[in-house]
Amino acid sequence: MAGTIKIKLIGSPICTPEKHKIIVRSLGLKKMNRVVERPDTPAFRGMALKVPHLLAIVSE
Repeated sequence: MAGTIKIKLIGSPICTPEKHKIIVRSLGLKKMNRVVERPDTPAFRGMALKVPHLLAIVSE
């Protein structure tokens, strides 16, 4: 798994459990519809898969 993945915040973490908010913030996402580029590692993939209702993996 070399390279990077692009992760986009598509849902608001306002009324979500605190653990979900921590995951979103630790990925570096603060505002809606923002895209961040992170290393394609099992750790970052696992974080994105914990909150699939809030995030989307963007492919370009």
